[in-house]
Amino acid sequence: MKPLQLSLSAFGPFASRETIDFSQLGNNPLFLLNGPTGAGKTTLLDAICFALYGKTTGDEREGSQMRCDMADDSTLTEVEFSFQLADYSYRIRRVPEQQRLKKSGDGYTVHKPEAQLYRIDHQGAEQLLVPAKISEATAEIEQLTGLDADQFRQVMVLPQGKFRQLLMADSKQRERIFSQLFQTHTYRIIEDKLKQRAAAINSAVKEQRNRREGVLLNAQLESVEQLADEITRLQQPLTEAEQVKIASAKQQLLANQQLDKAGLLAADFQQLAVLQTQAQQLNQQAESIAYVQQQVTMAEQALLVKPVWDSWQAREAELLQAEQRLKQCQQQTQQAIVLRDQATQDAAEITVLQQQKQQHHRQVLQLQGLVPQLQSLQQVQAQLAELNTELSAAEQTAHVKQQQLQALLTERQHAQQQAEQWQLLADLQLQLQQRLIEQQATVRLYKQWQADTETLLQRQVALQQAAARGDQLRLAYQHAEQNTQQLQLLWHQGQAALLARQLNDQSPCPVCGSCEHPTPANSDEIIPSEQQLQVAQQQQQQAQQALTTAREEYATLKQQHQQQQQCCDEAKAALADAPNQTLPLWQQRVTETQQQYQASVEAQQQLHYYRQQQQQSQHDEQQLREQVEQAGRHYQQQHAAQASLQGQLQTIEKSVPDEYRTLDQLNSAIATTQSLQDNCDKIIVRLQQVLQSASDLLTGAQASERAADNVLKQAVSHCGTARQVLDNCYQQHNFTGQQQLLAALQPEAELEALKQQINDYQQQCQRNKDRREQLQKQLAEQSAPDLDYFEQALQQSTEALALAESQWQQLHTRMTVLTQTQQQLRELVRESEQLEAEYAVVGTLADVANGQTGNKVSLQRFVLSVLLDDVLLVASQRLQMMSKGRYQLIRKEQKAKGNKASGLELEVEDAYTSKVRSVATLSGGESFMAALSMALGLSDVVQAYAGGIKLDTLFIDEGFGSLDQESLDLAVRTLMDLQSSGRMVGVISHVAEMKEQITTRIDIIKTASGSKTAIVLP
Repeated sequence: MKPLQLSLSAFGPFASRETIDFSQLGNNPLFLLNGPTGAGKTTLLDAICFALYGKTTGDEREGSQMRCDMADDSTLTEVEFSFQLADYSYRIRRVPEQQRLKKSGDGYTVHKPEAQLYRIDHQGAEQLLVPAKISEATAEIEQLTGLDADQFRQVMVLPQGKFRQLLMADSKQRERIFSQLFQTHTYRIIEDKLKQRAAAINSAVKEQRNRREGVLLNAQLESVEQLADEITRLQQPLTEAEQVKIASAKQQLLANQQLDKAGLLAADFQQLAVLQTQAQQLNQQAESIAYVQQQVTMAEQALLVKPVWDSWQAREAELLQAEQRLKQCQQQTQQAIVLRDQATQDAAEITVLQQQKQQHHRQVLQLQGLVPQLQSLQQVQAQLAELNTELSAAEQTAHVKQQQLQALLTERQHAQQQAEQWQLLADLQLQLQQRLIEQQATVRLYKQWQADTETLLQRQVALQQAAARGDQLRLAYQHAEQNTQQLQLLWHQGQAALLARQLNDQSPCPVCGSCEHPTPANSDEIIPSEQQLQVAQQQQQQAQQALTTAREEYATLKQQHQQQQQCCDEAKAALADAPNQTLPLWQQRVTETQQQYQASVEAQQQLHYYRQQQQQSQHDEQQLREQVEQAGRHYQQQHAAQASLQGQLQTIEKSVPDEYRTLDQLNSAIATTQSLQDNCDKIIVRLQQVLQSASDLLTGAQASERAADNVLKQAVSHCGTARQVLDNCYQQHNFTGQQQLLAALQPEAELEALKQQINDYQQQCQRNKDRREQLQKQLAEQSAPDLDYFEQALQQSTEALALAESQWQQLHTRMTVLTQTQQQLRELVRESEQLEAEYAVVGTLADVANGQTGNKVSLQRFVLSVLLDDVLLVASQRLQMMSKGRYQLIRKEQKAKGNKASGLELEVEDAYTSKVRSVATLSGGESFMAALSMALGLSDVVQAYAGGIKLDTLFIDEGFGSLDQESLDLAVRTLMDLQSSGRMVGVISHVAEMKEQITTRIDIIKTASGSKTAIVLP
């Protein structure tokens, strides 16, 4: 990975946006990050690490704590980093959680964290890989670089105080780092697969043994030999029992057939008796069926007369309706005559109404002539009222303008006095600003120490919780192990009880063959199933795995606690130079200085405000004087116009009567007169319409009366004709009159029901006769059978068959159990032999691959030890040069004590003493040289292996101050050699000699408003 560009805004000490273009430094540069303490040199490395992983290099501050206190509230804290990796370039933007101003309204709102990752091709086109989610962006970066945040800090960014971590890491930590760098996960997968396979085979072998014992217990057997003997003994009795069962089945079938034949014959005799009884019942119904036949005949004759009777009824109804219609028409004619006479009398008032209408019309014309004069009067009155209002307003305006002018002169004098006072406060601004910066730096030191102390307490609590959890898991594992052993014991003991529950009285025992069972096996406990036994074994394995994981977590937490303790000591040492004051007192001083500084800023603003106010007041004074003169002239003009309008008003008032002085009164009088005129017109029209309607109504009523009289005469004639036809029809069908006809009529459904009753009776008689004759002929030479005799014979044969089947079933069931048991045992033996042969190979490979033999070195750790030897070979070359041939790094090959992982520990060989000792015995400067050599050697070897991660960038933060002049020169020469081999190297150092030797620099300039960056080239 090679950096291309870094842009950060409101991040750390950088208040505004700063952009660093690494391409300006040249190809594979060696450059120095230069600047005073607190300017932000380490912040640049924090920004790179935060952009990639969302964490800082020291992992001591969250991203939300990196916001610059001097940044403007509207400026968003964000970091944007572009880098090149293989054939593509990438750009990542990350924004931490922070408070920002609301877009609308007052106050602040929380800006959620976000991250965007882009891939850039050779043409410069960007492809969005991650739109916003920070976890997805971090996972994608880890996938691209092959490093997580901790590994990135150990091999590419060496922050302050972290040089010794890679050097002092134990085998387990170094294994995690190297396996990621050299991509040796395949070997770890092989170890896990072999271990899992060996464990599965071993578990399967144990399960096969348990199943073999369980199969013998289920069959109530003690050995395979006993199984073979019992199978031989049961073969002859089983054959005899089967022959007896077949003979009993044939006898039972014959008895059943004889009973079925006798049952059929008895059913025929019983059916004949039933038919004879039905024949007697049918003969008794013959008289009632004859009466029903007579009703059907009369109903059919009545249906023929019914249409003629219906026609006569219709004519009778028409005659009655014609008589009623004639009476109604006669009444309507008399009412029409009365209405016509009344309308003729009312029409005499039309002449009087026409005269009143003409009088109202003349009065309307006179009133309408006064409208123009009244409008002129109102217009003059309105103009006069408006002019009076304007005259009063003009007088008031002139008075107000005079008062405003006087107030403006007073306000300008007051502003001059305030400006002189604010000038004194504004002069203190620069002094307060410098004091505020110094006090804030001390407060940050106290906060950092408090944050480290709080983290230390949290990790101490986590360590205690991990220890307590380990104790709980250890007890849980012991409980699961005891539970599994108890279930296995109950399972074996319960198989005999299960077999005893299947024994029956007078049946032989499948184990001993006895027909008596005085003391069968019994179990008061609940017998577990094989599935429950497997679940208990799985729970035991899970508890053991959880206990192992908890122990590893405890070791990790203990190491983190020690590291945090070191950080707290360093932060406390940094506070030694500060005055001996408490944090609340320093915060109070910062608050007081901020208030004073803010007051000076407000004084500067107020001074500027009052100066602008003086200029504006001079301009306003000139405008007000002109407005006062203009208001006086306007008042004189309005007063003259008022006198002219008063004369016009008096002239118009003389021509308009007093009762019509308003337009509403005049319009109301006109509307009232027009309404009277319209009412006369409406009454005249209504009287004429009523007279015409009454005449038309009388004419129509007389015509209707004549038509109704003609209809009545026709109805009388038709009714007489229909009566004569009905009487003739009565005589033809033998009916005496209407009463006999209506009595004979039947509803259609009832008539059909009577016909169906007659038909059903006739069919029943015929069927009964035919079946009786058939059965009498069939049973002529037969006698009724004795069913009890045949049923008793069938019962005896059935009991004999049940006894034979029971005896055969017992023998057959036992033989089946024994045969299945024999087959299961053969299959289990074959599977066990295969598993044992497979475990002989796989188990040995698993032990070797997982470091369970010899020096306890696993397959992956063996591969990594070879790679580590290559790294140490390259690293020792640089370390020998920087230590003037004294030191070289070697790998410790002795096995570690106890169960601790070994094979990747480091030692240092001292050429001066010819002894090998631990790297922990090196001094601070020697540790720095060894860690730097280790990092550079790791970079070389990783890139040398195909498929490895390309580490072509290295950032080093401090550490050179612990070297003497000669060692410093050698270290710089080593970095230059690294640069010439195609790597970018960035160094942070306060050593003056480093600035002289490394001329390419990125200067961090510290100012009161935030730090700035500048690139310095040779």
